[in-house]
Amino acid sequence: MIGDLQRARQNLGETQRRILEIRGTASSKDRLIKVVVGPRGQLIDLELDPRVFRNPDSKTLAAAIMETVREAVEDSQRQSRDLRDELLPKDLRTLAETRGPGGPDLLTIQDSELGDKKDA
Repeated sequence: MIGDLQRARQNLGETQRRILEIRGTASSKDRLIKVVVGPRGQLIDLELDPRVFRNPDSKTLAAAIMETVREAVEDSQRQSRDLRDELLPKDLRTLAETRGPGGPDLLTIQDSELGDKKDA
């Protein structure tokens, strides 16, 4: 396990680059909405097919956009988990998987979750 951790530490720059390149994508069921989010779920791109405006129902459109964004975020999170599983030793993977509900993912932790720890 120590050897695995040392390799992970040596490849930290490459790992950070790969994390930042994660893109979650999703399309609505009717294919009129396409969403791309970054590794933290931040919206990068939103494409609306012009046909979406044929039915001027703003609440339905908003709901469809929100659902598509959620699916893209789930895709981004899956990619983050896959990367984590690829990079972490099995013992640490098990720890990350059993961190408890609502606990931060080791690769997708948000700045706001770090609090004062990020300055330490």
